[in-house]
Formats: sequence, structure tokens, C-alpha cells
Amino acid sequence: MRWTSYILLLSLWGSYLHNALANPVATIPEQKQHPLSSHDADTSSPAGAGVSVPFFASLERMARLVDIAYCVGTTGISPPFSCVSRCKEFPSLHLVQTWNTGMLMSDSCGYIAVDHGDGKEALAWRSEPAIIVAFRGTYSITNTVVDLSTIPQEYVPYPAPDDGHGGEGKHKCTNCTVHMGFLASWRSAREMVLPALKQARAQHPDYPVHLVGHSLGGAAAALAALELRLSLGWKDVMVTTFGEPRVGNKGLVEYIDEAFGLAGDKEDGEMEKLPYRRVTHVNDPVPLLPLSEWGFRSHAGEVYISKSDLQPSPNDLRLCRGDNDPECMGGADTDDWLSWIWGRVINGQETEAEVQERTIYLRGFPARLKLWQLFFAHRDYFWRLGLCVPGGDPSDWGRGRYNLSLSGSSDEL
Repeated sequence: MRWTSYILLLSLWGSYLHNALANPVATIPEQKQHPLSSHDADTSSPAGAGVSVPFFASLERMARLVDIAYCVGTTGISPPFSCVSRCKEFPSLHLVQTWNTGMLMSDSCGYIAVDHGDGKEALAWRSEPAIIVAFRGTYSITNTVVDLSTIPQEYVPYPAPDDGHGGEGKHKCTNCTVHMGFLASWRSAREMVLPALKQARAQHPDYPVHLVGHSLGGAAAALAALELRLSLGWKDVMVTTFGEPRVGNKGLVEYIDEAFGLAGDKEDGEMEKLPYRRVTHVNDPVPLLPLSEWGFRSHAGEVYISKSDLQPSPNDLRLCRGDNDPECMGGADTDDWLSWIWGRVINGQETEAEVQERTIYLRGFPARLKLWQLFFAHRDYFWRLGLCVPGGDPSDWGRGRYNLSLSGSSDEL
């Protein structure tokens, strides 16, 4: 970690605190921001919230698959598809390969597996044939976040630079930059992932490829998906990420949006069919990092979980519009956190006593910089991700899969 990173973060916090204290309550304009606090997230849903049961079940299944990736580098995954965590819940999967590039900031771990489908056509969580590529999040996410002052580097579109083509061609990305550490994570895994993936693809040419990643793994999945979709020309590539940080600048965001058809107004039914689902969670600061002040932006395809506690239901999810929907994580991307809190009093959303109590605790700290929540909200995506022990996280012991039927029930087994 770099001391300059600490100094930069502290200076940003100081400037926010100074600005907040300099603004009297009486001059605060009315603001419309979707709350990141659990106070509201658990008791109300924004207009348009809620997703279909099959869509919810698909995301929940991907959350369990990416959770298994945390076994790589610890207790391991063995053929046909066995681990101490939730592997037994996926009898239709067969392991192809695991990879582990080490424990540095740009580390990358994960696995490739072939899912032959379970044939349970009557169940909302049924498995369709696919090739799964799961990217584990980094155990050094705090190092990665603190080191976000890393200077962005130019994003050279595909063909990739190491293929010797210089990045010219029909898929040129104009004025695009990418976070150096995120690109390094994908490049460190690329030489191990691509050969095994191409071989699995050759054996199962009709199987779509589904990339899934959590945290830093989400950023690596995004960059990997661009290469598969644009360089290799694989159109049947789907991506699901959880707590994905901002990968690059506005130019790269527009590039991702175009590559996966994420831009433009769409109905909810169309949005559920998009090939890229970027799942975020209330109070998770990572999807808002690196900071917009450093030129980073979020891309479209966001699916927002508004409930702070486990377990969410389909009604707790929201399909977000555009790159920065104010009713989703974009509503927390504000420098003036204190004014936003007091603005809730003016709008009658909280009592003055509630706001005063919260203000003492949060004064000067935007939600996107509440780094102490990295090990809480950042892990809580349907299940608590990141601990490969028997039965998963101890808080989940005894909790079966979501009992979802096509009728819309969300009770658990």
C-alpha cells in the first residue's frame, strides 16, 4: 500500500467535512437521493422495484457459484465438482480447471466448469447448459481500495496488445482508460483461462459462456468478457458481477455499454434479458470506487439490492436505468453527504432526532467512503460470500437454497 494513497483519501475526507460544515441547514436545497441507510432500505421500496422470480433465481444461483470460487487457493475444488462449501448443490457441473496467480493486489483465482443442465424445467432455479467461468474476489480488497490512486492506463482495444496488433481494428476504443490493477488481474489470469476455456468451447460449441465475479473478480470478469465478445467474436457471452468496482473512465463505460447492448431505454422485461447484470447492494462502497473525482465511471446493467440484511426477495431488487440511476447506487455518489442527510428532514423522510443521531456518526463521510463496511455489505449478495468452510459462512448454516417457484414464493427450504 502506498502512503500517498492514505494521504489522498484523508485529504478527500477532510474536504468533504469542511464543505459539509460550511453549509447551513437553511440553505440546503431539496434533494432526491435513494437512501443507502438500512433505515429506509428495509421498510420501503422505490417505485419500479421488483424483478421476476426466474431472474432473481438466476442471480441467486450465480452468487452461490461465485462463492465457491473462494475455495480456490484455500481448501480447493476437485473433480468432478467437489469442495467443502456448496459444490454438492450443483451435481450438473463438472470441473475443467482452477487457477491461482498468487496473493498480490492483482491476484486472480477462480475456476472453469461445464454445466450440463439439470433438466428441472418446472423449477425457477433450473440449470441450463453453459460453460461457467468464476472469478474470486481478492482477499486484499482493502489494499486494492486504498491503492485506488493508481494512475489509469490507456485501454488498448482488441486484438490485445500481446497479440502484436497494436489495438487497431473495428473495435477501437476511443479515449478509454482502465484501472491498472484491474487490468493486471485479468492479464495475470488470461494465459491460464483462455486455453482451457477455448478447449471447453470446442467440446461444447452450443453452450453459452457465463462469466461471474465478485469484487475484484467482477472487474476481471468485465475485461475478460470484452475480449471474448469482441476479440474472439463469441456473442453468447453473459456476465454477472457482484460488488464490481468501477473499471475505467467514461470512454470505457460507453465501450462496455455498446458491446453488451446496455445503452438506451428498455422495458423491465428487456432489461432482465440483457447479457450483463452488474449487481450492487445498499451500503456497499466498492461499486462507487475508484472515485469519480479520479475520472472513473460506472457502466449500465445495474441490478440494485435495496435491502441491507440477508435474505433479500425479488421485491428488494431494482432494475436500474442507465449508467448512474439516482434510485440505485448512483444516489449515493454525492460529495455533500451531510447536506443529503439533512435534506431528508426537509422532505419528511426522517425525524430530526434520527438525523442528528446519524449525523454524529457519519459527519463528513460520504457513503461511498465508508470503507469499514467492506467486510459487511460488500459480502452480502444473496449469501455471505467469501468464506470456504463446510456449509458456507457460519451465519448461513442450516439455511437451504431459496425456495422459489414460478408462482413467486420466496420462502426457503
